[in-house]
Amino acid sequence: MEMLAPYTTLGLGGPAREFVEAGTAEQLVSFVAEADRDGVPTLVLGGGSNLVVPDEGFDGLVVKVASTGVRAERDGGQVLLTVEAGEDWDALVARAVAEGWSGIECMSGVPGLVGSTPIQNVGAYGQDVSQTVRCVRAYDRKTRQVVDIEARRCGFSYRDSAFKRDLSRHVVLGVTYVLDISDLSGEVAYKELAARLGVPMGERVGLADARAAVLALRRSKGMVLDPADPDTRSAGSFFTNPILAPAQAAELELRAPGHPRWDLPDGTVKVPAAWLIEQAGFPKGYRRGPARISTKHTLALTNPDGSATAADLLALAREVRDGVAEKFGVRLVNEPVMVGCEL
Repeated sequence: MEMLAPYTTLGLGGPAREFVEAGTAEQLVSFVAEADRDGVPTLVLGGGSNLVVPDEGFDGLVVKVASTGVRAERDGGQVLLTVEAGEDWDALVARAVAEGWSGIECMSGVPGLVGSTPIQNVGAYGQDVSQTVRCVRAYDRKTRQVVDIEARRCGFSYRDSAFKRDLSRHVVLGVTYVLDISDLSGEVAYKELAARLGVPMGERVGLADARAAVLALRRSKGMVLDPADPDTRSAGSFFTNPILAPAQAAELELRAPGHPRWDLPDGTVKVPAAWLIEQAGFPKGYRRGPARISTKHTLALTNPDGSATAADLLALAREVRDGVAEKFGVRLVNEPVMVGCEL
């Protein structure tokens, strides 16, 4: 049996009953289709950076995505990048910056593979992939067909998509992104990044400057994978920033007057989960047994010395979630995908 812990950035997860590696999209489809025909539960494993696997492991087939290939086609002032699901995301961002392709530079340092980006609608520092995805090629396990799904049909929203809402339906085989041909970044849309760059919001900067600033910010929060930094033994941000309806926002304002917030165009309010966590009594470095909140950022839950179990991590996550709910009346939602476990 293959242990899954080494394949996750948390270093957690028990054995897989069966484990195979798919080096091409065709192999990926074949493995999943055969398992479906045989009624075998299947887990498609990418970079393992946004995944919580239980200590019991996975009683079925784990298919490790290892397909590679990037095709670039110029289209006027833009470039279409068609990328296989097994390509490393940050390597793609680094290439885009080097080539002068603008639109994903602020997502530098995000761990994982390309195939996971539309599922999670990966985003950071004012950009998310829904802004650049043209279409997603996927295997539809219901119709047993390979399909091309246009961006408008992907159901993208904040850290969410139609793929995430029904994880059992599609297996992502590749993604086509549309990037501008430019040496300048998109407009800087994140206050912390603007401050780091020393520019006003809405300014455009050199692609390399944007990438360097994002990587520096992420490293300061333990969000760039580094074997020498125990805070990076995490799944990144464990909770999403809550988006509150007006009535919920009004209730939170009564409980925490003047709290940080972003008013959104539709009347909802986004609140920083990290602030809620810290103000609820869970500071950086807070520990429950061997599982710990990062010493750099309260949104990350970590397995710092590798001795924690998935049960330890989930116990800490529940304590944080329930503590925030009790103090503020806001229920945090986990960002990583839970495999055979839940909060």
